[in-house]
Amino acid sequence: STFEAENGNDCWGWTDPESGKEYALMGLRNGTGFVDISTPNEPVYLGKLPTATVSSGWRDIKVYGNFAFIVSEAEGHGMQVFNLTKLRNASPASTFAADARYTEFGNAHNIVINENSGFAYAVGTQTFNGGPHFIDISDPLNPTAAGGFDMSDYSHDAQVVTYNGPDADHLGKEILVSSNTDEVVIIDVTDKENPALISSISYPQIGYTHQGWFTSDQQYFLLGDELDELDFGINSRTIVFDLADLDDPQMHFEHMGATSAIDHNGYVKGNRFFLANYTAGMREFDISGLASGSLEEVGYFDTYPEDDQPAFRGTWSVYPFFNSGNIVLSNIGEGLFIVRRQ
Repeated sequence: STFEAENGNDCWGWTDPESGKEYALMGLRNGTGFVDISTPNEPVYLGKLPTATVSSGWRDIKVYGNFAFIVSEAEGHGMQVFNLTKLRNASPASTFAADARYTEFGNAHNIVINENSGFAYAVGTQTFNGGPHFIDISDPLNPTAAGGFDMSDYSHDAQVVTYNGPDADHLGKEILVSSNTDEVVIIDVTDKENPALISSISYPQIGYTHQGWFTSDQQYFLLGDELDELDFGINSRTIVFDLADLDDPQMHFEHMGATSAIDHNGYVKGNRFFLANYTAGMREFDISGLASGSLEEVGYFDTYPEDDQPAFRGTWSVYPFFNSGNIVLSNIGEGLFIVRRQ
């Protein structure tokens, strides 16, 4: 009700480099909400950037420097650019305007940013057959088209890194790992005019290859499948791939969670994996034993205690990257949560 929105979706975060204040960015059906969480038990709702066109249940936000980049499944939405420094002096419950808008695509399911290169990658657009759409955001207020990669299937989510992992053949390259509904695809996007497929890998009992994240050493990739609980009657499953050789990825092992709740977005910080698990809330795992096939749950916070059924309600996403240890959770029906390990 504070956000004046029917429901929420994605979340991300920004730390002001001048003040050190932390801000939560909350995706909403009708826009993007901004919350000052520098005093986490007294969060301040600063206001909303309305959707560029119409409302949508899908909105995604990433940050590059002091700018937020926002896409949505809303028809004709494009990519909004918002200068986050405006939050420094904002009055509570303000209505903000975008500082720029990129319209080389209309709707997009998600956006990925490599902060090292200054490029954004919109996925799930109607361009490049749903493959990644490259955008140069090195000048944030003047984003420019930089090409794309026409995949054989729709790209639902991705991570892009400047590679510093164990495969010496690809050191220093810009590598995109895409979750493509029925497979994981690895692409060299260093040369934006000539992106190259490196490899792809599938796995048993595919429901919907949804989203994944590298470990900090870039050897392992932790993947979530969004529909396997419903399609196969199994518990939440995290599939771990060994990407020590990017040209020959291997399925390492799979971990079955404690409930049948659907897994959604998951992110790695250090030796911890934080997973948004819909009705089971956020689950935290120790990943220090991945090499030996161990993924150990060490904590959780349930934002939907009513049940753990495999349903699309509860915790949508998690942002665990604040230096303070504060963790932001976005809940579809209940709003924004700020938690931290005691």
